[in-house]
Amino acid sequence: MGYVQEARENHVKKKVEEALRSKMKEKALKECDYFAAKYAECASGKTLSIVWLCRKQAKELNGCLHQLLSEDEQRHP
Repeated sequence: MGYVQEARENHVKKKVEEALRSKMKEKALKECDYFAAKYAECASGKTLSIVWLCRKQAKELNGCLHQLLSEDEQRHP
């Protein structure tokens, strides 16, 4: 296989991987909607104070997303 052909195949693989990762994130956000809503409610009307005032909600959302994304990655290595 030539260098150009190999480069094209790698490019296609990267595009497919990016699309799959995007779909996984979209699905995880839907499944973690409860935590996203709690975070959004906490963050409403705040600026820098979000960092410390919404820490609990951010951790819950990130935990949910991490769990779903890492489980999916383990199923589809």
